Amino acid sequence: MAVAMILTQFLLLLHFKTAESAKSTIALPGCPESCGGIPIPYPFGIGRNCSLSQEFNVTCRLSHYYNTTIIPVLSDINELDFGILNISLSLGQARVSSPTASRQCYNRTEKNEHWWTYLMNNGDTSFRINSEKNKFTVIGCNTLAYLRLDDTTNYSVGCLSSCDSLDTLNKYGSCSGIGCCQTAIPKETNSFYIHFDDRYNNSDVYDFNPCSYATVVEETEFKFRTTYVTTKVLGNFTSSGYYIAKTWPMVLDWAIRNTTCDTALKNKFTYACRSDHSICLTISGRGYLCNCSNGYEGNPYLDGGCQDINECVNPNACSKPGKCHNFEGAYRCSCPIGWRSNHKKSGPGECDLNVALVTGTAAGIAALLFLGVAIYVLLERRKLSKVKEIYFQQHGGWILLEKIKLNQGFGFTIFTKQQVEQATNNFASANILGYGGHGTVYRGTLKDQTVAIKKCKIVDERKKKEFGKEMLIVSQINHKNIVKILGCCLEVEIPMLVYEFIPNGTLYHYINYKKQGSHISLETRLRIAHESAEALSYLHTLASPPIIHGDVKSANILLDQNYTAKLSDFGASILVPTDEAQFVTLVQGTHGYLDPEYMQSGQLTDKSDVYSFGVVLLEILTSKPVIDFNAPEEKRNLSSRFLSSMEENKMQELLDDEIKNEDDHMQLIKAVAELAKECLSMKREDRPMMKDVAEELLRVSKLKQHPWGQEYNPEETETLLSERSQPDRD
Repeated sequence: MAVAMILTQFLLLLHFKTAESAKSTIALPGCPESCGGIPIPYPFGIGRNCSLSQEFNVTCRLSHYYNTTIIPVLSDINELDFGILNISLSLGQARVSSPTASRQCYNRTEKNEHWWTYLMNNGDTSFRINSEKNKFTVIGCNTLAYLRLDDTTNYSVGCLSSCDSLDTLNKYGSCSGIGCCQTAIPKETNSFYIHFDDRYNNSDVYDFNPCSYATVVEETEFKFRTTYVTTKVLGNFTSSGYYIAKTWPMVLDWAIRNTTCDTALKNKFTYACRSDHSICLTISGRGYLCNCSNGYEGNPYLDGGCQDINECVNPNACSKPGKCHNFEGAYRCSCPIGWRSNHKKSGPGECDLNVALVTGTAAGIAALLFLGVAIYVLLERRKLSKVKEIYFQQHGGWILLEKIKLNQGFGFTIFTKQQVEQATNNFASANILGYGGHGTVYRGTLKDQTVAIKKCKIVDERKKKEFGKEMLIVSQINHKNIVKILGCCLEVEIPMLVYEFIPNGTLYHYINYKKQGSHISLETRLRIAHESAEALSYLHTLASPPIIHGDVKSANILLDQNYTAKLSDFGASILVPTDEAQFVTLVQGTHGYLDPEYMQSGQLTDKSDVYSFGVVLLEILTSKPVIDFNAPEEKRNLSSRFLSSMEENKMQELLDDEIKNEDDHMQLIKAVAELAKECLSMKREDRPMMKDVAEELLRVSKLKQHPWGQEYNPEETETLLSERSQPDRD
């Protein structure tokens, strides 16, 4: 009896040990599974050789940003500490706690503190900022902050927050533009940094708003409080005086980057889905993730990490009196004698006493399965065709097609998705011509003609509904200085545009990356400026209806084989509305070119294009970058630097060396500089109309070609501009 009891205890102990060893762990053997009570699943890991790669390294340590508590930190992807809140393997997401990104403080007379911060500064990182769950958030009064996407483009999104008194702030008390504003983050953002616009400051409201803040925060977790505006320290200081910024929750998307499932499967040594019962999911634009197959749970990145789910633990898995039978990856229910399984009901089978159940033979079931598969394939094909048809209809394709049939399309063609993919070799990276704020441009071949195909990133809902009508209008633009649009593809979620191919690149590269030994004369510069102004003048005054470009910059002015200017990229353009005002909910454009009044009011007008063109004139005269982030803060903005030099009579110091020494043409250069100054007026009503700018540039160009008997008078130019300018149609 005693021997039997000892043997029984031994077997029980062996059973528990075996069950314990079969339990799935979340980390590599010998590596910590958690830090500060937060699980850290592989491919993340704590310690040496405990993660899939360096990007997934997690440090378990004290952090100043989190009140010197022990937390898991993602420190290898950022100069700040990202404290981990939780990690989801199935969704490929990590909720982190991030310190306030940027702060700007003023005293009663001047700025006394201003700092800005890079976040996610590694462009090749496996992490992305989740654009659906996070928002760019700005806190403060009279504050404009930018979120700049990366170092390869000046494209930014801005958010303006304003309030003039504490009573106004207390009255609203929500993040709706009064003391606080939020705006969306573009998709697939993997790096950005935040900074403030120096033209806006809170020195006038210092009594109740000493500092402004900007950060990225999970939208559902952010609750605005007026104390965020009225306090100087959004955080606290340690006993040693070290500033601990307030932290905010943020959601990061992660994946195994730079490959797809098909490519990863070819190399078993680097393939991350290690469990026998795991599946690979390609995430568009991000890489791939691993999940456990249906009927399994655990960690698919570990050998043996996906374990069978015992569904029979659930007492409701089978209806009474059915009996549950668990097996690898699934389970089934069996019925006792006298009962029959009713497969019409939900679940894997329920027991029913009804003897009139419909029965079938094995051949019938097989036939039904075959028929079901055939119907499924047919429905999937129809579904794909239906999706294409829905997109085509949403974008106004039928209206556009009808106009083309009536010969009103002027050679405009609607291309299929298959045609565009074949033209670009399925959008191969070798065919990329360039990147822009609104999409990527590819070289393609359609009907033996080289074309430029723009694959857009996003399009707002208003433009989706009006896209076909707007394409009909844009297709009829026929101007020698505007890139001709040849057609579009509407069978996709975001329409793709087909343009004529312009071989000599952009004006931006032409003036900033001049070939060795090349020289750009003043005459060439004036010609390009005049041609660009003529294109904008045509859009504003002769197009029907008039068109506001919305993103005028040197990178959107192309040069053909004869270096003739061609205005391009209408991704931010709008048709001038028939009502009195056009409001845009999100300020779009390129930092350094944006109209200050547009950023403040959200109202885009033709005078916004005039301001941006004034910046282009500065580039043509100086060959200097619009924003120089390596320069001292007060000299970063080219337009501000130029206006200051004009007031101090030091404009010549900014000129490109190639034209600076042309003394016989200095009066003409001053004429263009005065014109640029008029375009850069802070108030819209003080800026000239685009047709007046084009006429003035034509006059100056003629003086350059035929200088005899003519003399430039700055006061006369200013008088002519003011006389020609008509009242602003805003």
